[in-house]
Amino acid sequence: MFAGWYAAVKFGEIDTADALGAILAHSVRLTGRALKKGRVLERDDIAALLGAGHPVIAAARLEADDVHEDEAARRVAAPLCGDGLTVNAPFTGRVNLYAAHDGILRVDAAAVARLNAVDEAITLATLAPWAWVDERQLLGTVKIIPFSAPGSAVAEAARIAASAPMAVARATLTRIGLIQTLLPDTRAAVLDKTTRVLGERARSVGAAIVREARCAHRAGAVAGAVREQLAAGCEMVLIAGASAIVDRRDVVPSGIEAAGGEVIHFGMPVDPGNLVLMAAAQGKPVVGLPGCARSPAFNGFDWVLQRLAAGIEVGSDALTAMGAGGLLKEGAARPSPREVYAHGGRKEQRRALARAPRIAALVLAAGQSRRMGERNKLAAALGGSPMVRHSVQAIARSKASPVVVVTGFEPQRVTAALADLAVRLVHNPAFGEGLSTSLAAGIASLEAGDEDAEGVVVCLADMPLVAPAIIDQLIAAYDPVEGREICVPAWRGKRGNPVLFGARFFAAMRRVKGDVGARHLLSEHEELICEVAVDDHCILEDVDSPPDLERMQARFVGADP
Repeated sequence: MFAGWYAAVKFGEIDTADALGAILAHSVRLTGRALKKGRVLERDDIAALLGAGHPVIAAARLEADDVHEDEAARRVAAPLCGDGLTVNAPFTGRVNLYAAHDGILRVDAAAVARLNAVDEAITLATLAPWAWVDERQLLGTVKIIPFSAPGSAVAEAARIAASAPMAVARATLTRIGLIQTLLPDTRAAVLDKTTRVLGERARSVGAAIVREARCAHRAGAVAGAVREQLAAGCEMVLIAGASAIVDRRDVVPSGIEAAGGEVIHFGMPVDPGNLVLMAAAQGKPVVGLPGCARSPAFNGFDWVLQRLAAGIEVGSDALTAMGAGGLLKEGAARPSPREVYAHGGRKEQRRALARAPRIAALVLAAGQSRRMGERNKLAAALGGSPMVRHSVQAIARSKASPVVVVTGFEPQRVTAALADLAVRLVHNPAFGEGLSTSLAAGIASLEAGDEDAEGVVVCLADMPLVAPAIIDQLIAAYDPVEGREICVPAWRGKRGNPVLFGARFFAAMRRVKGDVGARHLLSEHEELICEVAVDDHCILEDVDSPPDLERMQARFVGADP
């Protein structure tokens, strides 16, 4: 397919004067701005390049069958997004897939291989099948390598994706019973530690040990304890024997069978964790634990527990398939006990994993509308609803969360317009001192109530045409690792609003003075700016004067209130 793609796409040096609509192959730094690679060149860009002494540039032009990288990534990612997954907006040919909730990742490795074999321009990378994942964790990424991909290849990749969508099986099991058997020399401290460690394991998958029994290490005693746990409503029973299980006819399996249960499989090709016993009684899983389950170190039992917690059956086939990758001893990916349970459990350890950024929205709705005379423009009707309601409704439909609205002038009217929307209202009594005070009030509210906010999209309440998709594009572009910490929408090279700022700028935004926003941060941190091309000039359309309002009202004629 390599030669086929290059036959379809024209790539190489072209005269700048003839480059209208071409895709810039390499970033070019100009005085006061930079044109990033992948930019579709506009007339203003060409004039700037020629003026800066660039008569020739490296660029690509798409042919009829080519699909632009962003659209190609979107088409492939959309059918991959099964139950329990969400996707971000495409950016630079990439779409990321995230977990919508905790659970087990189900992904068809063979289908991933088939998809990646369609064309080298199209790639899909995922976490390993059966990985336990947390809400918002990054699960996979579709990346189009060049600036476009052949339409036929995109269609085939999308077909494969639709045949095997990824999914996250939600953790549903919550009530776990624990049985520990005792021999004459069993120490209580060992039993107490086991209870504590297994309790942490249960919490890591959203469950809890709700009942514990300690009994003699005899088959009859085990049978009685199993019956009691199931009668008490336990959805799964764990048995930690005082002596390791060494045979299907040993004490623990014999006790399970005496309780009416069935041994499904003994042993697993995972080390540590070899001596797991998988059984069932009354339709509920019963697990004979290996000795390593008493330790917080990751072991084969964790894989079993995670699947069972998500309602996935663990039979002989599942256990025997765990051998590849099952050597956990000395593995770099095997967390140490302190790493696993430090600060309250495994989830703390996983928070460092790649995940969807948590970006808040800050809506500035405190202005006095001085250029409108005595009229409050935010309360003006557009299609039957106040302007501020249109603006905030659109923002609330985006991926930004939470949505914080700062009020000031006539706060009762703004609050009434937003009464039934899921937003946080913050009043700025100093609104008369300028826009900066509202910005500072909103950022202070975020820092106080949303410590995990990684950034904020600063929105203006008098821009009701900005669609949720534009905000989502900004969020998709945000990536501090790659130096994209300020994301600005641009239409035909003209920057507009809203603007996304990373959390590192919060302190500076609180220090702004006067009737200005945070625009000065753009000139001070040009190297961290990412221009996000949008196809709608709404990012430039605000309402400042009566003529502006009349034009905006005309746009909303016939709209639903």
